[in-house]
Amino acid sequence: MHALGRHVLAEIYGCEFGILNDEKKVEEIMVNAALAAGADVRESIFHKFSPQGVSGVVVISESHLAVHTWPEYGYAAVDVFTCGEKVSPWEACRYVASELGAAHLNATEVHRGLFADPHQKAVNL
Repeated sequence: MHALGRHVLAEIYGCEFGILNDEKKVEEIMVNAALAAGADVRESIFHKFSPQGVSGVVVISESHLAVHTWPEYGYAAVDVFTCGEKVSPWEACRYVASELGAAHLNATEVHRGLFADPHQKAVNL
């Protein structure tokens, strides 16, 4: 089987409140995670919620990284979706967890766009 992309869904626990609640710091971490993984960053957009929390997306040539934080629980949900062989979604997840001061990272990889033959087209239903 050939996969068009790899999508890592990460549950990151035990993170520092001050980092999770800092829009600019979370954006910096996510952009740097993309770069550390070997991605080509195109743009990013982040939003700070009231009273706390940050959500954002980093668009990369190879797909995207997304995050939503719950500072009051020390928790961040992170998605890293990459296409091709150049970028390591796992490297990006490990980088984010480290920079958030995480105590625990639990992640799962989903293969997206599975084809028996890499030139096979999807079937319309």
